[in-house]
Amino acid sequence: MDTRAKFKQYEMDQPQLLPPSLDELIPEKHIVRVINELIDQLDLEAIESSYKGGGTSSYHPRMLLKLIVYAYAEKNYSGHQIAKLVRENIHYMWLSGGNRPDFRTINRFRSERLKGKIQGVFTEVLEKLIEGGYVKLEHYFLDGTKIEANANRYSFVWKKSTHNRRKQLEQKVSELFEKIDRLQAEEDAEYGDEDLEELGGDKGLDSEG
Repeated sequence: MDTRAKFKQYEMDQPQLLPPSLDELIPEKHIVRVINELIDQLDLEAIESSYKGGGTSSYHPRMLLKLIVYAYAEKNYSGHQIAKLVRENIHYMWLSGGNRPDFRTINRFRSERLKGKIQGVFTEVLEKLIEGGYVKLEHYFLDGTKIEANANRYSFVWKKSTHNRRKQLEQKVSELFEKIDRLQAEEDAEYGDEDLEELGGDKGLDSEG
């Protein structure tokens, strides 16, 4: 009797006739799809109208907004880290539609185009995620627990009135964005105009506003 351990086949770089699309790799009820749908419903005329006509083309503001909101929902607040995730993570790749904005573009978009708007947008999206059972308020803001990307969780019930819970959420998000501003300032001081070490400076990524 053969008592040796058995392992599943493992072979890297196996050729595939039809490689899977990113959409096929993302579960139907994943939170990234929810955020994608929510952002698609927003009127972004005020943001789009801030772009000047002519010149080189710009990354679509709806795509950039989706990346930033999804990153914030996953507690990724660093422009450098978001840019890295766009290169490495299938959920961010799917949202970006194959675009690869660098950290300069991401930071410029959220500090200039989204100035005075991103906090309200994120509050609205986060409230929808909480109501849908994708996020627990106390987990997101207090104990660092990752988001529960489970579309079947609808048991979370806020104990206070709608008005009070909205005020509570707005206060929490306001405090969060103060933290994000500090983190961005610290990151700018540490990295300056350089990418994360794993990429090593400018290597084929273009920035624009």
